[in-house]
Order: sequence, then structure tokens, then C-alpha cells
Amino acid sequence: MKLPIYIYGHPVLRRATEPVTSDYPELHKLIDDMFETMYAADGCGLAAPQIGLSIRLVVIDTDILKDQFPECAGRKMALINPEIEILDGEECTRSEGCLSLPGLSENVGRVEHIRLRWLDENFQPHEEEMSGFLSRCVQHECDHLDGKVYMDHVSATRKLLIRNKLRNLMEGKFNCDYKVKTAARRR
Repeated sequence: MKLPIYIYGHPVLRRATEPVTSDYPELHKLIDDMFETMYAADGCGLAAPQIGLSIRLVVIDTDILKDQFPECAGRKMALINPEIEILDGEECTRSEGCLSLPGLSENVGRVEHIRLRWLDENFQPHEEEMSGFLSRCVQHECDHLDGKVYMDHVSATRKLLIRNKLRNLMEGKFNCDYKVKTAARRR
């Protein structure tokens, strides 16, 4: 089932998230619905707060990016209660977009190398070092679990320059091809 994606300005995107437990109701269905929602919106990652749930759950499928970023090949994952450890403090700046900020993209600096610990959909533990664009995708989605969006990494000057676009998102004045939920009452 395709779920609405919550748009920048909605309070759920800023809330603290709770760990997911093995007795979470219909977790496998939720994960399937998140993948379906992400694919329908042409995304490569989706975090639970983006569908209105304040839980520590992320889905990622970066395989579509494999030609440009080989580390992304075959990477379809559900990440339950992910934890990131920074392994390389040097930042690389690349353009990022987000399903919760449709029509926008900005340059964001992120570290290139992380260690990720998570549980899969069967609550089996995993640990892996990740680099490059895969690392960036994981960091981007895990930011959502901490009440952050990529715009929080953008300079104050740049935010000032795009303030009207951000206001339009918060007011529901934008177009996109997927179901959304905004903080604005008119949509």
C-alpha cells in the first residue's frame, strides 16, 4: 500500500523516534509498504518519520544508482534501530534531495566512511563498514530518525536564499507525483 509522505514543516519530521521491538504490529507489512511508497515516489531511501511514524526504521534500495556508484549495487535493506559510527571525519560535498522536500536539492557535506549496526526485518544483527554514496544514503535516512532533514546541514546563507521555496513546502504550495501530507490544512 502506498502511504503519504510527510513534507518539510510537518512536526513529525522533528520528533524523537523510539526503537522498534520484535513485537511491533505488522512490521513486515509496514516494511513492504515503505518500499512500495519509496518506489512509487522514485526514491532510494525512506525513513519511518517520513510516513508519520516516530520509530527507528529505514528502507533503502540504492541498486538503481549502481552504474554511477558501484558500492550501491544490490543494496536493498530494511534497517531496524540503525546506529552509525563515523570512521572518517573528512567530508565530501554532494547534492542531496529528499522525498520530504520535493523539487529541492542542495549540496551537503557528509563523511565518506561509516560503520553501521542494525537489525534486519527478522531482527538478525548486522554490522558493516560503508563508504561513498551508500554511506551518504544511510546517513541521510538515519538523520530522519534523529529529527533532522538534509536542510539542517545547509548554510544559513543558502537557507535564506531558498526561504520562499521552503515556505511554499510548509504551506502546501508545490506539486509532486506522489501522495503527501503537509502541515498546511489546505492540502
